[in-house]
Amino acid sequence: MKVLVDTSVWSLVLRRNEPNDIAIRLSDLIFDNLVVIIGPIRQELLSGISDKNVFNNLRSKLQAFNDMPITSRDYETAAEYYNTCRKHGVQGSHTDFLICAVASNNKLLIYTTDQDFQLYARYLPIQLFDTDVFRH
Repeated sequence: MKVLVDTSVWSLVLRRNEPNDIAIRLSDLIFDNLVVIIGPIRQELLSGISDKNVFNNLRSKLQAFNDMPITSRDYETAAEYYNTCRKHGVQGSHTDFLICAVASNNKLLIYTTDQDFQLYARYLPIQLFDTDVFRH
């Protein structure tokens, strides 16, 4: 099953030089051609980088991954998910709910270190990537 990798995972891996479990899992997913990215995650990763060389280097690396198209259905589902979670007192960003919608609509796992997704999973039909299950 393909895996939509959240900004939190990318950021953690890109900021550290030493290998860690998260980086190893991401590397395995990349090797197995299972990684999916969407435009809003790409934008979050590239935003705030003031050094043009660093920006261009990261942009170049990310170009290895094509963006999964986001449809009107995904945006509508994201709005539904926002409303569902809000009804249960769970707050989240529009990007988080878009990630949930794209993942749910395309039967993708979500790889994240953001604990908010644990809350979303209580009320939404999403599946989180379990790093303990996926081992090479």
